[in-house]
Amino acid sequence: MTEIYDYIIVGSGSAGSALAYRLGESGKHRILVLEYGGSDAGPLIQMPAALSYPMNMKRYDWEYLAEPEASLDGRRLVCPRGKVLGGSSSINGMIYVRGNAGDYDHWQETGADGWSYADVLPYFRRMEHAHGGAAGWRGSAGPLHVTRGPRDNPLHDAFVTAATEAGYAAVDDYNGYRQEGFGAADMTVWQGRRWSAANAYLRPALRRGNVKLVSGALVEKILIDGKTATGVAYWKAGKRYEATARAETVLAAGAINSPQIMQRSGVGPGAVLQAAGVDVILDRAGVGANLQDHLEVYFQIACLQPITLFKHLNLASKAWIGARWLLFKSGLGASNQFETLGFIRSAAGISYPDIQFHFLPVAIRYDGKAPAEGHGFQLHVGPMRSKSRGHVRILDASISRPPQIKFNYLSHDDDWVDFRRCIRLSREIIAQPAMDPFRGHEIQPGDDQTSDADIDSFIRAHAESAYHPCGTMRMGAADDPLAVVDPDCKVIGIDRLRLADSSIFPRITNGNLNAPSIMTGEKAADHILGRAPLARANDTPFRHPHWESQQR
Repeated sequence: MTEIYDYIIVGSGSAGSALAYRLGESGKHRILVLEYGGSDAGPLIQMPAALSYPMNMKRYDWEYLAEPEASLDGRRLVCPRGKVLGGSSSINGMIYVRGNAGDYDHWQETGADGWSYADVLPYFRRMEHAHGGAAGWRGSAGPLHVTRGPRDNPLHDAFVTAATEAGYAAVDDYNGYRQEGFGAADMTVWQGRRWSAANAYLRPALRRGNVKLVSGALVEKILIDGKTATGVAYWKAGKRYEATARAETVLAAGAINSPQIMQRSGVGPGAVLQAAGVDVILDRAGVGANLQDHLEVYFQIACLQPITLFKHLNLASKAWIGARWLLFKSGLGASNQFETLGFIRSAAGISYPDIQFHFLPVAIRYDGKAPAEGHGFQLHVGPMRSKSRGHVRILDASISRPPQIKFNYLSHDDDWVDFRRCIRLSREIIAQPAMDPFRGHEIQPGDDQTSDADIDSFIRAHAESAYHPCGTMRMGAADDPLAVVDPDCKVIGIDRLRLADSSIFPRITNGNLNAPSIMTGEKAADHILGRAPLARANDTPFRHPHWESQQR
């Protein structure tokens, strides 16, 4: 049997859940949400401090492995993607960053008309319920609660003070008027729980009764009649189903899954589809191209005082933290521990920040493994706007074979220059007097690793993905041969099919991608429903008055 809906949404992640909420808001439309993953219940997802667990579990993660990277000593980096209600918003680090105004103005300049900062700021306000931050710049009535951690470890204030001693600014709200500088981090945590897109958007949408969720649904392809999308074919429990969309089908499966579904559907680079044994319905070169990510290193320093989170990495402390969280949703378990962030420009002549810092009061890997040195702290630091580009390509028409994911990290010479600056500017901040009581030896790269060759060797051996893939079906002008969707999120050349997730980003935004992905779902919903867009904002964000001649 074929079930009929008004809208079909593929993916329950950051954008997909927001779409379900907004498309179903009037109660007039019947909506189907297809999600392969299962329940997000349980402490490993809902407890913020447990963030390292779900992204390393087959139950919640697609377990994608990228191709070997020539610039990273042939290493194959993992590419975690959420396979669970809420998608990657249920396994991410919960760090909330809107991006910089310059990011969206660049989108506008490169063909995404109507997606400038003035256009998207009202959607950030609509989606937010910000507890803290700059009044007037933030939303206060949206579904997405955004909070801040307690920042009660003295290392947080010391790090921000050191940054000011180095000549940078302390900022009250990097998601407000001014991103450039250092200050308290926002996180998608509410009342001690991960406030994922599933909690913020999907569950309220399902309670209305006109949105149906089918979990365990592995989408085979978009059904296309001629050049018109009619619905979706998917598998569940070994059986094949088809669902029809009267109005439109919306692909919101993320930067890795959306392009592979599109390619299996016959839309993509002709040579790639033919090699995979897929009939070409529409030869579209941009499908799966333009893959971008943030690459970072963990810059680690030994701490002279036993005040870091290292003292809580033993089983007894973890049990106590877990029990307190289970009973009261409070304590260390109620924070992602990324409570301080920073954004700076790497050189004069760069108009807005191109380096991000995450500060963490422990020296540890994302998989939860601590170094042998014991007490320490670290900066996750890396360039924001790499010039390297990769791709996502299916290898055959099978729904069970993972796609080829090739990032081509550091394939552009400028990326090496940018990364060296990250290391040297980090060292300069850590060397300031405010860090004197805490600063021990450099765990990595190491105090003696100072030359370009030393730093490059460290990057090759230790750089890791920040897990921010995007751009694989970029938005642009309808006559742009490399664009996949137009500024209304319509797939160019296929009727009644839209895209809304991080795959449509023309260029990666500053910082973590959860907030821009949710915003994309919010804004796409208005385009899909034919609503007038929210009125453009008149706010003028900060840009350093001397950016052309000064680095700080």
